[in-house]
Amino acid sequence: MEQAMRRHFFHHGEDVGEETKDLEAEKQRCHWCQIRTFATHKRYPITIVNDEDDTMIQPDFRFMDRSIRADDIKPTKKEFLTGCECDEDGDCQYNVCSCLQDVEDGSSDDDDDDDDENDDLPVEPEDLDDIFIRYTMRPKKAFAYHSQGSRAGYLRSKILTSRDPIYECHESCVCSPNCPNRVVEKGRKVPLQIFRTENRGWGVRSTVDIQKGQFIDKYMGEIITGQEADQRRAQSHLAQRKDVYLFALDKFSNSDSYDERLRGPPLEVDGEFMSGPTRFINHSCNPNLRIFARVGDHADKHIHDLAFFAIRKIPRGEELTFDYVDGIDDSDIDALDPDKQKDMTRCLCGSKNCRGYLW
Repeated sequence: MEQAMRRHFFHHGEDVGEETKDLEAEKQRCHWCQIRTFATHKRYPITIVNDEDDTMIQPDFRFMDRSIRADDIKPTKKEFLTGCECDEDGDCQYNVCSCLQDVEDGSSDDDDDDDDENDDLPVEPEDLDDIFIRYTMRPKKAFAYHSQGSRAGYLRSKILTSRDPIYECHESCVCSPNCPNRVVEKGRKVPLQIFRTENRGWGVRSTVDIQKGQFIDKYMGEIITGQEADQRRAQSHLAQRKDVYLFALDKFSNSDSYDERLRGPPLEVDGEFMSGPTRFINHSCNPNLRIFARVGDHADKHIHDLAFFAIRKIPRGEELTFDYVDGIDDSDIDALDPDKQKDMTRCLCGSKNCRGYLW
């Protein structure tokens, strides 16, 4: 690995001319060259370290900072793309914003939107008229994030403990790029380090403290049909290993949907051979991250983003993890059956509440 790094730092900063096509091809394959093209890399760098052995990330893997569609996945026609028409960025926090039209009423409130610093301040009593106006006359806050104080831009606690999707403003909207409801769209703002673990291959950590509710990054890869995903599973020498890198975009799948793209088998994201740093995040039965479905344009629900958020405060250097099966499923029962254990994948997370097996 050190040799590859030296090659990058001493030779890949050179201008490439006609006489150095081999060097140009080498730079295109170089993981560090791929990473430094990321839009946020200069401010929030991605590093790769290995203090355990001489293993390198497989050379045919390609780093990228956005998902790509397979050739048979057609983009939504422009005439079906819509965005909000909010005159003020602040309006994009409320249910008057068309981007938030599908937010369920149960998650549309201000109950946990105060800053921690204000928790102990006295609360002025309200009369009945004030209460009536607050709950019936003014727009209701509906976006997923805290809007003020030190937690501004972090997911609200009610959302963090749910499986609700996140609806954001996007490039088709009238609101400005500074709109508070564009957290995921603005991209990663956390430096990440891919490192070699002692017994679980590669892992990911951050070189700074991460706050509860903070956005980390998206899971990226090649977006493919469900049929293609099944073929790749069949071709893999270990289908369950392939499942680690395949994520179904099934949050909005509904056999009764008016959108035919949501009625059929969901699309899937394959990050095995091309993805971002989150592809190397390991499983834990006691995770510190959770994946949320994030929707920009409502016409693209079938191709929603997969966004990682911290579900608790994470000190710098602690490995980032998420639950691959997102809680308890049938594998917990199967793990108690000795006959089924031999066909299951053993969990190595080491947490106190480890379930013993992944699936």
